[in-house]
Amino acid sequence: MKFGIIGAGMIANFHAKAIQAMEEGELHSFYGRRQEAIDELVAENGGRGYTDLNEFLADPELDIVTIATPSGAHLEPALAAAKAGKHIICEKPLEVTPERIDLMISACEDAGVTLSGIFNRRFHPAMDAFKKAVGDGRFGTLTMCDAYVKWYRDQAYYDSGAWRGTWKLDGGGALMNQSIHLIDQLIYLAGDVESVSASMACLAHEGIEVEDTAVAILEFKNGARGVIQGSTTCWSSTGHPAEVHLCGDKGSAFLADEKFRVWDFAEPAPEDALILEELMQDSEAKGLGANDPSAINYTGHQLNFEDVVQAIQDGRQPSVGGQEARRAVALICAIYESARNGGIKVSL
Repeated sequence: MKFGIIGAGMIANFHAKAIQAMEEGELHSFYGRRQEAIDELVAENGGRGYTDLNEFLADPELDIVTIATPSGAHLEPALAAAKAGKHIICEKPLEVTPERIDLMISACEDAGVTLSGIFNRRFHPAMDAFKKAVGDGRFGTLTMCDAYVKWYRDQAYYDSGAWRGTWKLDGGGALMNQSIHLIDQLIYLAGDVESVSASMACLAHEGIEVEDTAVAILEFKNGARGVIQGSTTCWSSTGHPAEVHLCGDKGSAFLADEKFRVWDFAEPAPEDALILEELMQDSEAKGLGANDPSAINYTGHQLNFEDVVQAIQDGRQPSVGGQEARRAVALICAIYESARNGGIKVSL
């Protein structure tokens, strides 16, 4: 299938690399507002360049568009792409409020096209093992389910674009922009959240509207309790791995980026030996993207894109369809509502 990319920044180039690595994907075209930026992308990656969105979408050879614009600018190109009959893969967050996501979902349903979010941290062997352990009931009764993102972004990061650190276009700070991947993993593994109580602040950056530090206490629908900690103020020379912890009365597993720091169950299973041999964290592991957002590989994106292509061919929903990608945004917005109102409990 032929892919076109909407956006002209670092993430658009990242999408291009992931598409070029696919077996059933072909990088076809780019759209962006600035001719110079589009010319640079085409020179590096090949394909056609457009600065007119309607002309870009009118190309009959184009099958799928990926959206790599700022978070709060996903809705409009998604609506236009759906109207043009193109399948859509959109960067996280799908949009900055559940209401805006609902408009995207409805437009794609009406047009009969596929909508998928990008949660590349779902697509690696350790996550497969983690999800299987949950499905097999190896944790027993889930009791504590947590996510920790203690990353660092310097002031220059927020100063690099006028949209960064704004509610309108960034949708939030350390939670909506950085921690959303771990929040998605947490609810993908542990299930939906019943209610949240939260606190947030901007402690170490200037000139931004959003939080750089947040803490939320969760009550899950299955009865488990948990915590989310998200920050871009936690300096480290190597970067702290982002972690998801699940504990129950029969087992515990702590995932640090793409490897386990803890894998420990009361009842052994045949797969444990391979996991303990191949999927355990190295003692000197560095955090993936913890200090530098460009310091991640595109393998997760490639697998995410390949899942969408396969879903279209099979006539099914992709793993991170519109409703699935909406869940993390709904939880983050509930956290923001609680924090803005003195930590009151907010039900989802």
